[in-house]
Order: sequence, then C-alpha cells, then structure tokens
Amino acid sequence: MASILIWVFLLLFVAVFALKGFVIVQEAEEMVVERMGAFNRVLHKGINFIWPIMEAVREVEWKYIRTDLNGNKVIETKTIARIDMRETVYDFPEQNVITQDNVVMKINAILYFKIFNTKDAFYEIKNLPDALEKLTQTTLRSFIGEKTLDQTLSSRDEINSNLQITLDEATNSWGVKVTRVELQNVNPPADIKNAMEKEMRAERTKRATELEAEGEKKASIYKAEGIQTSAVKIATGEAEALRLRSEAEAAAINVITEAVESSKGDPTQYLIAMRYIETFKEMVSGQNNKVIYVPYEATALLGSIGSIKELFQDNKATKTRIFPQKS
Repeated sequence: MASILIWVFLLLFVAVFALKGFVIVQEAEEMVVERMGAFNRVLHKGINFIWPIMEAVREVEWKYIRTDLNGNKVIETKTIARIDMRETVYDFPEQNVITQDNVVMKINAILYFKIFNTKDAFYEIKNLPDALEKLTQTTLRSFIGEKTLDQTLSSRDEINSNLQITLDEATNSWGVKVTRVELQNVNPPADIKNAMEKEMRAERTKRATELEAEGEKKASIYKAEGIQTSAVKIATGEAEALRLRSEAEAAAINVITEAVESSKGDPTQYLIAMRYIETFKEMVSGQNNKVIYVPYEATALLGSIGSIKELFQDNKATKTRIFPQKS
C-alpha cells in the first residue's frame, strides 16, 4: 500500500513538473526566465523547458489604451509575461500644449515602436508603454513651446521627424526602437480657428480677384495687339491696292497717250474728257429724274470728243436732262 502511494506521488510530481516545465512561446513573442530571482535567459518561439520551483517566468506591468463603444479612450494596466516583438502602435490621449505665442491647443500623437531587446524592456524601465507616453508628452511640449501657432500648423512633418529622432535616442537603452511619430490632431481654440478660417477666406478672395484682374489685363493686351495687327494689315492692304491702281492707271495713261499722239491729238484734253464722263455716269446712275447743270465750257469740251455721243444716247433712255449753263 505504501509503495502504491509513493508511485502515485511520483506520477503526480512528474505531471506537475511537466506542466510547469514546458512552455510554448508563440511566433513574434519572447519571455524572460529568472533562476532563483536573477535573470537567466530569454525564451524564443517554439517549445521551451524551465525547471519548476528553481526557475520562473518574469512578469511586468503593461499599459494598454483601448477605445470603448462610445469612442472614449480607456486606459488599462495588466500584468504580462509575454512580450510582443512586432511593431506596436500606441495612440496617446489628447493633451494640452502651449505655443511660443501663448496659444493653448490640444494635440494627440501616435507612436510606432518595436522592442529589439526583451531583457532591457523588462529590467531597464518599469511599465514601458507608460514611460513612452510620458516621454512623448514632455518632448512634444518642449518642441511646440519653441514654435508659434502658424509654425506648428505648417511644420508638422518637421515636428514628427524631430520627435522620432529624439525619442529613438532616449529609448534605445530600454531596448526599444521608435520607428515613427505622427501628430494626429492639432486643435487650436475655437476663436482662433474661426479667425484662421476668416483669414483663409479673405486670402482666397484676394487671390481670385488678382487672378481675374490679371486675366482681364492680358485679354485687353491681346485685344489691343489684335486690333493693332489688323489695322496694320488693312493699311498695308490699302497701300498695296493703291500702289497697284496707281501703276495700272499710269500704264493706262501711257497707252492712251501713245494712242492719242499717234493720231495727232491732245492727250490732256482726252484725259480730262474721260474724267468728265466718269463723273456724269455717277451723277445719272440713279433711277429718279435729275436735272444737272453743266458749265458751258465743259459741254463744249465734251462735244469735241466723238466718243461722248454714246453717253448722251444712253441718257435718252432715262428721263435725265442735261442743260448747258454758261458760266
């Protein structure tokens, strides 16, 4: 009977030893093992074995921020033994900061970090997420305090970069690599926000007015240039037409002069008579009855030209009457 109890005790001891001794570590997780209260080793992914009673898994406090159903951020603190080695996103609560020009504004930041040394994350700092939050808040206040409101709103990328560099240097001894910092919301006071919106609308209106005036100015310039170019072309065309008419008229006069001189006539009288004929044609071209008084000397001159008879014959078909008038 005694031997049976001993065997049962031994089997229970082995079972408890096995249950306590075998530890399965998941992918992207690590655990810290202490032997007799001192750091011994880090457990990596897979099946690991520890000696119960002599060895134990180290546990630490870890701060979590979650969002409830109403959209409010809730802070929770838990005791954990497994460290997640993946990159972690930590969304800090909104905080008040003061700019260089004494404007109080609310800013919340998002921190991306990754643990690369599990031992340092356990032993070099207590509650790593809480320490990261406090360090980020104080560093952010320091950066914003050196800038005005306008500089803060226009240089968010610069602030993000400087924060990332500063936090990464400060947390290196904690076994943490800060990969990125982002300012999520920058909320100035309501009155300043309204003033900024009014200023922005005024600036846009001013810009639109300037663009419209510039467009009208260019349109006027183009229109004036077009009118000038058109006038130049018209004047050039008229000058060319006048030159051609002059050349044609000169050629015609030369032909007439040669013809009249060959017949022993006076070309000057012939040309004057032709001018009279052209004038008479314009005067009698209308359909209404007309009475035209012609100087006596002109009729005498016209009568001396034989070709003028055709004009007087054409006038007989109309009711136009020409009366010679002595000067």
